[in-house]
Amino acid sequence: MRREVWSAIAGLFVAVVVGGLMQTQPDRRRPARPPARWFRERWFIRPVQDFLRTEVAGGAMLLGAALLALAVANSELASEYREFWGTELTLGLSGLSISLNLQHWVNDLLMAIFFFVVAMEIKRELVVGELRHPRLAALPVMAALGGMVVPAGIYLLFNAGTDVGRGWGIPMATDIAFAAGMMALFSKRIPAALKTFLLTLAVVDDLGAIAVIAVYYSEGVDLTALALAGAVFAIGAVMLLAGVSRAWPFLLLAPFLWVATFESGVHATIAGVALATLIPARLRDPGDYDERPTPLSALEHRLHPLTSFVIVPVFAFANAGVSLDVGDLGEAFSDRLGLGIIGGLVVGKLLGITAFAWFAQRTGIGQLHPSLRIRHIALAAAVAGIGFTVSLFITELAFDSVEVIDAARVAVLLASLAAACVGALLLLVFGESRGRSPIRCGRPAAATPSPSDRLCGRRGSATRRPPPGATTAKRAPSPGARKEDV
Repeated sequence: MRREVWSAIAGLFVAVVVGGLMQTQPDRRRPARPPARWFRERWFIRPVQDFLRTEVAGGAMLLGAALLALAVANSELASEYREFWGTELTLGLSGLSISLNLQHWVNDLLMAIFFFVVAMEIKRELVVGELRHPRLAALPVMAALGGMVVPAGIYLLFNAGTDVGRGWGIPMATDIAFAAGMMALFSKRIPAALKTFLLTLAVVDDLGAIAVIAVYYSEGVDLTALALAGAVFAIGAVMLLAGVSRAWPFLLLAPFLWVATFESGVHATIAGVALATLIPARLRDPGDYDERPTPLSALEHRLHPLTSFVIVPVFAFANAGVSLDVGDLGEAFSDRLGLGIIGGLVVGKLLGITAFAWFAQRTGIGQLHPSLRIRHIALAAAVAGIGFTVSLFITELAFDSVEVIDAARVAVLLASLAAACVGALLLLVFGESRGRSPIRCGRPAAATPSPSDRLCGRRGSATRRPPPGATTAKRAPSPGARKEDV
């Protein structure tokens, strides 16, 4: 039984990678170089390079790391796997050092970098992205709110008043890497604006998860250390107000801010979020916008491969290794903890996001992109049920018992797999065959005819023929005008 399961999972991973490679379009022009080298570059090197630049690659790396962790944890190397991640590592100087096992170093330090990049994405969207338009931003924000409230409510419906009731934050999050990978795989069947909507929703989801971690899952706060962290943040704020326009002076504050936040009892990943708010998102000279990127966008561009191809896969390898058998899988669908997580991620995300987006549009709170319909939002909502990374992260914070943590991990893995399958099925069945909105020829043409107007045979009001007998003044051609323009 186990062999068939692993064969199916391995086939899924191969399908994801092959699908991503098929999205790339190698250059078919044959340059003047040796045939063997040209063949190798055209059909292997260049497609792999193009694949690594896509969102599919990040999702494939994450999936591969999770499958590897599951394979090792269910093999003869299981004890070595747990012993390795349980190894204690001490960093610092005598008198000021931090001792954690390797898994906690990944969860506390590396994930702080991950949330730093996520928070920079949020800030960029607020300053120059989709979130700067209030009504367009309101709809994914409302949808994200529904994608947090309804899953948490479904979880509490099964587990309120029990020992595992504090795990209600587990089904709230959306995995950005997997969501982006799914959108990239089906990019030809969805409007381009749907990807932006889903990524904005995922970013807001993670922002909500960060707030829950800071408020609910941080215990035993040391006010002295917290005040020290606030002082470090205040120094960065003064630097920002003083006009410091480079990123590296703020990065010098990172180790001090992280250590102070860690010692305060507030989860150390919050330091990454706080630091991201300090990175300058605008250039001092507005005229430079066309010539060079902002410090925030440049730093985000540099760190994104690190988080996608190193930090998130390492986190998955450290946290996804749970022992699986048929009994565990069956228990996840009968146990209250498993039902709360699976129901929250698979059903709660779909219902909450779709319902809140519909409500926001109907009441005028938010506005859908012109190329989107509510059915597109439902497709994105199904994909948003993949909670993998942040859900596993909150699992570690919510529970202390190893047995409960392992059971919650199994439920998160099954829920994410189910959400991915449901999302892929809906995208295949209800997705459009082209990644653009259908052209409607029933409406009148605009003053200046658009490409769709020309396809429909409409003339713009500015170029319509005059009625018979009317006289028109002929404008003299401008110097240098082409014959067809006159």
